[in-house]
Amino acid sequence: VGNSSVLTCPPKSNITMVTWKISPKVGGPCTLGYRADQNKTDRTNCSDSMNWKFRPDRDPALEIRQVGIAHEGHYTCEVVATEGNFHRTYHLIVLVPPRLTLYCDDQGTPVCKAAAGKPAAQVSWVLESNSTPKEEGHDNGTVTVLSKFTAYSTNMTNTTCVVSHPAGNQSKSIAC
Repeated sequence: VGNSSVLTCPPKSNITMVTWKISPKVGGPCTLGYRADQNKTDRTNCSDSMNWKFRPDRDPALEIRQVGIAHEGHYTCEVVATEGNFHRTYHLIVLVPPRLTLYCDDQGTPVCKAAAGKPAAQVSWVLESNSTPKEEGHDNGTVTVLSKFTAYSTNMTNTTCVVSHPAGNQSKSIAC
C-alpha cells in the first residue's frame, strides 16, 4: 500500500492495439486502450492513479501510483500484434503493514498490538507464552491483532513481541 506498481504486457513488436481491462474489487471496471493506426489512447472509468507507464507505442506497461486497497482485483493486458493476440492477467493483492505498539496494561502485563494489517499479522513472544491472540476485522479489509503476554514464570524483566507479516517483520521489547 502506498507504493507504485508497474504491470507489464507481453513484449511484442508491430503492435496494432493494446487494451488494459481492469476489474477492481471495489468500484466498477475500467479500460485503457491504445490504437497504433491512429496513434490514439483512450480511457474509460479509470482513476487518475492508473495510467500508461511510458508511451504505449514503446511500452504498454500500466503504472498504478499510490496503490491502495481499492486497487485490488484483476488486471488483464491484451496485445494485438502482427504475430497474433496475446494476453497476461494479474491478480493484484495489496499488503498493508500493521502498526506495532507494545505497552503495559493496568496489571503490569505486556500487551502487543499489530494494528490494521492486511493480511492479519502473526504475533508471538520471544519467551514462551500461552497467549491466545485476538483478531478484530475492519471494514476496509485490514485486521488488528492483540496479544497479552502470559508468563510461565514471574521472574522476567524484559519481554519482546515479534510481529510477522508478508510486508515485513517487526519486534519491540518492554519491561513492565
